[in-house]
Order: sequence, then structure tokens, then C-alpha cells
Amino acid sequence: MFSCRSLLLLLLSVCSLTAPSLALPFEQRGFWDFAMDGEVGDLTTVMMRDEEGSAVEELPPDVSLCPFGCHCQLNVVQCSDLSLTAVPKEIPRDTKLLDLQNNRITELKENDFKGLTNLYALSLVNNKISKVHLRAFTPLLRLKKLYFSRNLLTVVPKNLPPSLVELRIHENRIKKVAEGTFSGLGSMNCIEMGGNPIQNSGFEPGAFKGLKLNYLRISESKLTGIPKDLPDSLHELHLDNNQIQAIELEDLSRYKHLYRLGLGFNHIRMIENGSLSYVPNLRELHLENNRLNRIPMGLPDMKYLQVVYLHSNNISRVDVNDFCPRGFGMKRNFYNGISLYGNPVNYWEVQPATFRCVGDRLAIQFGNYKK
Repeated sequence: MFSCRSLLLLLLSVCSLTAPSLALPFEQRGFWDFAMDGEVGDLTTVMMRDEEGSAVEELPPDVSLCPFGCHCQLNVVQCSDLSLTAVPKEIPRDTKLLDLQNNRITELKENDFKGLTNLYALSLVNNKISKVHLRAFTPLLRLKKLYFSRNLLTVVPKNLPPSLVELRIHENRIKKVAEGTFSGLGSMNCIEMGGNPIQNSGFEPGAFKGLKLNYLRISESKLTGIPKDLPDSLHELHLDNNQIQAIELEDLSRYKHLYRLGLGFNHIRMIENGSLSYVPNLRELHLENNRLNRIPMGLPDMKYLQVVYLHSNNISRVDVNDFCPRGFGMKRNFYNGISLYGNPVNYWEVQPATFRCVGDRLAIQFGNYKK
């Protein structure tokens, strides 16, 4: 069981949306779910901080107001792993973090969060929630982070708090995102909705209208192509572990601000020439575990690209100008990571000049190909 401090630290970790490091190559990892991380210590030495960095006032716990079986301390109410079938009553009104993960809650009712106007973060991970009242979140005027993963939702709940910044709703049963689903959520910065059985047709036109997201993840779903009309503000887009077949010319035309694009573990055989010209600021491109038989066209023209994952494809040839520009001074940043292992290419046949714009020879990974 997690300690309060573990939960608190992890909830306060904001989506990493800054520009990628200029030092070591990015290491692709599954996007974290705080319910999977380990303990880090005792909450009593930590104070919760909001988005401006101001400390939460330390108040002595009022045990008389703590729901039966829960643990209440420093504006944190922890009711995880109690086999609850409903949201407990008498939650202290000064609660800022409410942990209800790993229970058996099936429904969120209209008055479940009544009076919790100061709530900052709410965890409902790993319950059995399939129904949410239209006014369930109405009292949550200051809610920033909502963790709704591993439930039984078939649609994204309506009337989410306008103050919401981060929504994690992966591993549900969502098959459709209707037009206007996220309307009024102008502060939303990060959505993680992977692990849902959603297809491209499940996104209605205007589904993401009004959002200014930096981070979006729709991995481990049933996408066969890059969805249309995603927010053009995106810095990170993760579509790993889908069934995407190809990248066509205008698939990326909206996303000129992208820094990181994750397309690993798909079925991509073809990237149409010119497609990557729409993402000129890209730093990291992940195409590992696909079905490519050649290096994507356009990499030499990408001035800021530093990391390219191409391992475990069907690439049998690497030409001298596949990665680096022909002239001098065209590339702003040297590569610090190119992975080509798990491809049927003989590394001893690749000319050394092929990697003339790579900062360190150790950043190039070859070999380990098995039929």
C-alpha cells in the first residue's frame, strides 16, 4: 500500500512538456501512472504545493471529520484499498487531495463531492466506475488533476471542471469521443487516454475543439492512422502500440509545434515523402518496431532533430545522406541518438560519413539482427 507522501509526490508531478534535453538521448518509456510507482517515505515531511508553488497551509488533522477507515492528514484524505462501493461521506471541506484508488466504486453521484471547493487532485484509479452524474464534478471549482484510469467508462465524462489541467483516463472502455467533449476546458494541458478500444472513426469532428494541449497520448488503442483535427498546439503526441499503416503527406500538417512524436510498435510500412517537413521543430522521432524498409525521407532537413528510433524494422540499406545534410551549417543540433539495431543492415557496409552530424559515435546503435 502506498504511503500518503508517495501519492502526494506523484500527483504533483506535472506532465513533462519542456523541450527535450540536449544531452542524453530520450529513453522511451510507458507514460507513468502514479498507482504503479513505489513508496518514497512519510507525508509529514512534505507540503503540497499548487501550480504557483505556494505551500498548502499545514493544519492539525481533524480526526472527527475523517471518513471511517480513511487516513486524514495535512489536507490529504487517503481512502485507497478499502473495498469501498461508494464515495465516503463527511470528507473534510479543506481537503486538497482525495485518494479513492483501488476500491469498488461503481458510480459517481451528484452530491459525492459536495463542499469540496478546494480540492486540487482526485484519484479514482482502479475502481469499477461506469456511470458519472452530470453534476458530480460541479462543486470542484479548483480541481486541476483528475485520475480516472482503469475503470469501466465508455465515454469521457461530461461537465468536467473548467479548472482542469490534467486528465488521465487510460484503460477504460471508451470507443467514442463526441464533438464538444472537452468544450470549456481551456486550461487543459495534458490528456492521457491510451488503452481504450477507440478507432479513428470514434473521434467525431470537433472532439478536441477548444483545447490547447501540450501533451496527448492515445497509445494501445485501435488506430489505423493518425487522427484528424487533434489540437495544433501539441508539443508531444504519443500514438504507440496501435495499428497505424502509413504516414500520408498531410497527416502531420497541423502539428508544427511538435517536439516529440511517438509512433513505435505500429504497422507503418510507408512514410510519404514530404510528410516530415510539417514538423520542423521535432527533436525526437520514435518509429521503432514497425515495418519500414528504408530510412524516412526528409531527416537531413530537420534542423533540430536529435533522436531517431528506427530499431526493429526491415531496413536493409543506409545511404550516406540519409541522416545528415549535404552542406555545412544547416543542422542546428547534432544527433545524440540513432538506433538501427534489429534491422537487416550490415553495419560494416555503412560509410562512416553517414553519421558526420552525430555528436558521439556511441550514440549510434547497430547490430543484434535475427531473422
